[in-house]
Amino acid sequence: MGRVQTQFSVLIAVLMLTGLSGCISDEIIFGEGEKRGIPGGLALACLDSSKYTEIVIEVDYEEGYQPKSSSTDLLKQRLEQVCDKPDGVTITFTETVFGNQGSWTSDDVRYHAWENKENQPQTSSTLHWQVLFPSGTYSDDSVLGVAVDASTVAIFGDSVEEAKGPFFGRPSAEEVENSVLVHEVGHLLGLVNIVYQSLVEHEDPDHPNHSDNDESVMYWAIESTNIGNILSGDLPNEFDQDDLKDLTDMKNGNVEVYDQLWTP
Repeated sequence: MGRVQTQFSVLIAVLMLTGLSGCISDEIIFGEGEKRGIPGGLALACLDSSKYTEIVIEVDYEEGYQPKSSSTDLLKQRLEQVCDKPDGVTITFTETVFGNQGSWTSDDVRYHAWENKENQPQTSSTLHWQVLFPSGTYSDDSVLGVAVDASTVAIFGDSVEEAKGPFFGRPSAEEVENSVLVHEVGHLLGLVNIVYQSLVEHEDPDHPNHSDNDESVMYWAIESTNIGNILSGDLPNEFDQDDLKDLTDMKNGNVEVYDQLWTP
């Protein structure tokens, strides 16, 4: 697959020199009597329909931080593309007061997420994932979003707003949010190489668990405020063919999938 530099033709050297903090927590998280897993720990539960026939994405947001409908509509489309859910993909919205003071850590995200979950991730035949849109920024304020366990991600709207382009409003904050939301949920699907080893070499060697293809939504730059320096083309918001092949190989058993909270 070609690696044509279409979206990232301007200031890419700046991005590469800056470096990025990881947007994935790799800790094995335990709750009270339960294993909450790592990002990707419920990937097979999403890709397979033998147990979970529906997935509900619970969006909890603080006042003024509700995601754009274009972002959640796009997320629904991307999940429908890859997750085998005959009873559908549903997104719910709840305005929430998290009450977190100061910047957020991964532990803060996990704590407030589990305090506010409407349902456990594995409930009857329904899989529940959760996206937080809190006020404030991550402890590393260059990070736009984080995946913190098998069912939870957070998107930091204040940082997303700061990441929009400095000239002509491109990329817009809405476009950045579109891409970052799909990117972080992509980590819940296990991308890239979080809970499996791809048969295709497309993981960026300098940015683990991210794609080296600038046309993939899993590209390593889709997590930093420096993304606003990109002046030409559209931000990627789709899984590329290598990402899709990985998900198919995971589902079909062509690759070993580990650290799963559920297996078919």
